[in-house]
Amino acid sequence: MPQRRNNLLIVEDDVQLRVLLTAILTQAGYRVRAAEDGFSALIQMRADMPDIILSDLYMLGMSGFELLSVVRRRFPEVTVIAMSSAFSGGEIPTGVAADAFYQKATGIPPLLSLLEEAVTIEDLTQRFRGAAPIWIATHPPKSGVDARVVIACPECLRTSSCVPGNASTIVRDTTCAYCRTPIHYAMVQTTDPGPPKELWRQPIQQIQQTVAESAVPA
Repeated sequence: MPQRRNNLLIVEDDVQLRVLLTAILTQAGYRVRAAEDGFSALIQMRADMPDIILSDLYMLGMSGFELLSVVRRRFPEVTVIAMSSAFSGGEIPTGVAADAFYQKATGIPPLLSLLEEAVTIEDLTQRFRGAAPIWIATHPPKSGVDARVVIACPECLRTSSCVPGNASTIVRDTTCAYCRTPIHYAMVQTTDPGPPKELWRQPIQQIQQTVAESAVPA
């Protein structure tokens, strides 16, 4: 029987949501820390490696897309749950380097179920040990200007620029200008286009009751 994994790191740039999730999941039996963006999360990971990361995708600074790409490459043993209101359903969005996906504003029980699966399944990351795309946060290009992106090669670590390919494709391909290594990359904007977080407007008493009913054993 696998050892229970409950060391949880929440990465969320919305202060109120970050505080609320910390309180909810602490009450549910997890050892919780929180970070405001990907950079802060990596600093915390250097001090204490989490078992599970619950990360928003759209954040200023280092986005969740970029954070997950780094975590998957450097720390494949860490289970990652991505969350966002910009995608619907429970399927992992195409190209996102995560083990599971939680759609915001769909209630507390689905989130607790995902976390419970993460702490009881010994190794979710096996299916994601292949090459994850490099996520690049961008802003919409100015009119009449050729948009170019700078990509660091995961093999030789040198950077080169390229013109993005088909805009309708989430994961795109290029080749390192120096060592000719094939590179998979994806581009995202840094502002979440999703709907408001209606879930977190529920009365705190209702949330606490839901957590109490669904709490995992200590």
